[in-house]
Amino acid sequence: MINRPTQDDGRVHGVIVGMCRDDGRWLLIRRSAHVAAPGKVCFPGGAIEPGESRRLAAIREVREEVGLPIIDLRQVWHDRSSDRPLTLWGYLGRAEHFNARAQPHEVDELLWLGEREIRACPDLLGNTLSFFDALLSARGNGHQAISTAGHQPSGHPRGQRST
Repeated sequence: MINRPTQDDGRVHGVIVGMCRDDGRWLLIRRSAHVAAPGKVCFPGGAIEPGESRRLAAIREVREEVGLPIIDLRQVWHDRSSDRPLTLWGYLGRAEHFNARAQPHEVDELLWLGEREIRACPDLLGNTLSFFDALLSARGNGHQAISTAGHQPSGHPRGQRST
């Protein structure tokens, strides 16, 4: 089992970040065999370290996993899982550039996917679609926070891909 830091409330706190290019494709990753939920597809993100702010954790995780410098972040989603001790915050991010590179220990593949491809992906991790809906809503309506209840995980082909 992967050991993730717990916070004072006994839960793992995590962040995820959605970033979209001008062509409407979103950056998702296929998780490596060395992290929790190997082979699953999700947005970049990870655990918040004790004492670290959610915002700084989001910036750090995106830089660590895909090498992108974040220049703007807006929280658009929050999820407190009811079936495990996990609380997530989701952000709509804007990167300085999109020359992403996978960090091989954590990321097996970079995927630039459109909405239909995301919705059809059989390997999506847990509540990825709930977060994606919040991203689309935030982009369409300005910024509004969306919160959801816990969801069950669910689970796309491999390398950097844009279809």
